[in-house]
Amino acid sequence: MRKLSFLLMALCSQILIWGQSYTELEDTKEKEPINHWEERLENNFYWKWGNTDTRYKKYHIPDIDLQSQDRTDILQLKAWRGERVNAQAVLFTKADLENITFSIDDLSSKKSKIKKENIKIMPVSYVMTDELNKGGNSGCGKRTASLFDSSIVADVLNLETENWNLPAYSTRPVWINIKIPASTKPGIYSGKFYATVNKKLVPLDIELKVLKNILPEPKDWSFHLDLWQNPYAFARYHNVEPWSKEHFQIMEPSMKMLANAGQKVITTTITDRAWNGQTQDPFDNMIRRTLKKDGTWDFDYTIFDNWVEFMMKKIGINAQINCYTMIPWAMRFAYFDESKNQIEYLSTNSNDPKYKEFWAPFIEDFAKHLKKKGWFEITTIAMDERRLNDLKNVIKIVKEVEPEFKITLAGVKYENSLEEDLYDYCLNYGQSFPEEVLEKRKKLNLPTSFYTACSHPFPNTFTFSAPAEASWYGWYAMAAGFNGYLRWAYNSWTINPLQDSRFREWAAGDTYLIYPDARSSIRFERLIEGVQDYEKIRILKEKYAKNPEKLEEINKILENFHYQKISPKDPHLILKEARKVLNSL
Repeated sequence: MRKLSFLLMALCSQILIWGQSYTELEDTKEKEPINHWEERLENNFYWKWGNTDTRYKKYHIPDIDLQSQDRTDILQLKAWRGERVNAQAVLFTKADLENITFSIDDLSSKKSKIKKENIKIMPVSYVMTDELNKGGNSGCGKRTASLFDSSIVADVLNLETENWNLPAYSTRPVWINIKIPASTKPGIYSGKFYATVNKKLVPLDIELKVLKNILPEPKDWSFHLDLWQNPYAFARYHNVEPWSKEHFQIMEPSMKMLANAGQKVITTTITDRAWNGQTQDPFDNMIRRTLKKDGTWDFDYTIFDNWVEFMMKKIGINAQINCYTMIPWAMRFAYFDESKNQIEYLSTNSNDPKYKEFWAPFIEDFAKHLKKKGWFEITTIAMDERRLNDLKNVIKIVKEVEPEFKITLAGVKYENSLEEDLYDYCLNYGQSFPEEVLEKRKKLNLPTSFYTACSHPFPNTFTFSAPAEASWYGWYAMAAGFNGYLRWAYNSWTINPLQDSRFREWAAGDTYLIYPDARSSIRFERLIEGVQDYEKIRILKEKYAKNPEKLEEINKILENFHYQKISPKDPHLILKEARKVLNSL
């Protein structure tokens, strides 16, 4: 009877997570035996503080001090004013629990408060993941699910705080994110975080020390964050017409999350299937091309303009517009032929005169359009991971037509002469520029960043990656002399992203950092932490520019974040010690 009750409870808890059809997949891994739960847990359930470095397993007893339930459990945090800080609590039980709710107090310090409206409570859900390739040195390549070890992992952060069920012998983590307003008075703030279980409030204590230093709003961060957006994934997942009113309404909350992470770049596409349809939802051309009967070209910028205006005016991302790409994986370009009344394709290469004939009129007209809109100065012709010869040909064509057009490249380090032509240059993780190049680009305030991809076993943001690895990026950027980070997929979702993060090409989670309906993830929240750390270091370096001792203290901790330093076992320990130093300065 107990086993039947457990199974029914598990099903109900999954259905009630959203009140819709969203259900977590069952774990393929062996669960902790029931007798362990019965023998180790004195109480029917426990509500404890955990840590943000752990993905707590759904069917295992968390590695947490099992002190008796009536003793005080206090979380102690430190933060700058303007900063966002994370914490994670864990509810685990050997009895069926129904209709659980989560809530929080205002955090108070004498006459000052951090109101609970500044605190997000996000119960954590589980998604199917897999693993690195055999040998553990990469996450690239075609994948057959049966050939990889799969399991469910904690990653999805929901915003529903009521009507959660928890079946016996299982665990539910709950993530909280506290935004400290910049106007907050320094001091120690305290409050309680509650789980309502069996109609009884069960509290956990929070003690937050707010420091004097101030972190600016994300829109004012210097860090050049470039996470590529895929608007087509929203349309497919929510079954709405692309570029309809409903489409933009659905995208708005998720894109505001991106803006609040400090995003600087709007991702646009100027050709069909720029990456050969490698994602579940291929990128379409945002600019329609028509070859008119008189042999001239007409360009329809309606979709491009609507998307850019939405991102700039509604969302607030307005520093840069990157346009991909004149050299797609398949050099095949679509256009509408007015005389034939049908879509035609030009198959060519960058050395072919027809290639220039195709692109030169567009570059000229596009530049005029951008100038008319007032966007030319922030727009770039963007390319990624292409052959050097193709890159040079594109740069030559663009500069011949419009010398002031900016060029962006994300790729490996090419010959030094190429750097002179690039406004925004993003290197593959682990590569570096000569010191004199970094200094020159820094003085010119040019975006100079790095990116990670499936080829990097760690640090990475796969759904099975250690949470601390995402925070590593901000620190590595500062240590290596970069001023930003690029990731190719903010929301290129799988077929069922809330249930299964595995994909046919790469390690699980490689194609997205957030989930549908503006659900964040453990990975995304930890990435934002690293960006904040970068800004804090930058501010402290400016503050102590004439204090050699303080600068030496900062530079010493940065030595631990060079490319050769990280190992799969220690990123969270290094980060923990480094943040202690930051919060002491």
